[in-house]
Amino acid sequence: MDEFLARLRNFDIRIRKAVNSQMRGSFRSIFKGTGLEFSDLRTYQYGDDVRAIDWNVSSKGHGTFVKVFREEKDQTVFFVVDVSASQEVGPRQRNKLDTTKEVCGVLALSAIREASHVGMYCFSDQKEKYIKPGNGLKTGYQLIMSLFKLQPESTRTSIADALLFTLNALKRRSVVILLSDFIDLRYEHNLKALAKKHDLVVIHLYDQREVKLPRLGIIPVHDTETGRTVWVNTSSVSFRSGLYNTFRQNQVRLEQLCKQYNANYLALDSQEDFVPKLVELFRVRKY
Repeated sequence: MDEFLARLRNFDIRIRKAVNSQMRGSFRSIFKGTGLEFSDLRTYQYGDDVRAIDWNVSSKGHGTFVKVFREEKDQTVFFVVDVSASQEVGPRQRNKLDTTKEVCGVLALSAIREASHVGMYCFSDQKEKYIKPGNGLKTGYQLIMSLFKLQPESTRTSIADALLFTLNALKRRSVVILLSDFIDLRYEHNLKALAKKHDLVVIHLYDQREVKLPRLGIIPVHDTETGRTVWVNTSSVSFRSGLYNTFRQNQVRLEQLCKQYNANYLALDSQEDFVPKLVELFRVRKY
């Protein structure tokens, strides 16, 4: 745990130095989001957005009124973290799940200082860990400790169920950071709903073995989620192109979906230094 926290602090320091030198600002605008809450009513004026008209009040015959909103002062940053068995692909010393925990942890450290509330939901095809959004360092470090110690009970994945849980759990608009390898099907509808309701950041983790396997001839490949083992010819041109094309199609579809619904998308190789890409993500979100 001490080593894990030391790595997170090192990443945090590097990111903060980059943020302060490149953007001349803090993380506040990154995590603040665009949450709005109802404040008051006023008479409709030319140029007002007609979608803001309160038709229930206006129908009483005393004029046309629009709703006035103000930015929420208390923002929630909520992490949705895939801990299924497919996340354990990669070198033993650092697989996708290890990188996922580090990225989530360093973002949580940053969010603790800038956001009022931080929460987390870890999932496989079931609820593995849920920390209700709360404020203060105590909640933040509880989140990081739980993430470090977590041993998932199930090997399977259901992104759709995790997104549905998040939609039901968060009543107010929040910054939702979704970390997964997205090796799953039929989650798009719930992803759209989440992106419409919340300020969504999608972080797509992958390993080079899922994109370009070494040429090892015919080898057994074990699927940790289903428990099945199949023999594949890693030297086959059709197998290698099929592996790459499947990954790219999934990535392009996810990236386009995020772009369509104004969600931020970031792809991370689990073996790369993720700090520069996080800094770039923050730059995009700040402006």
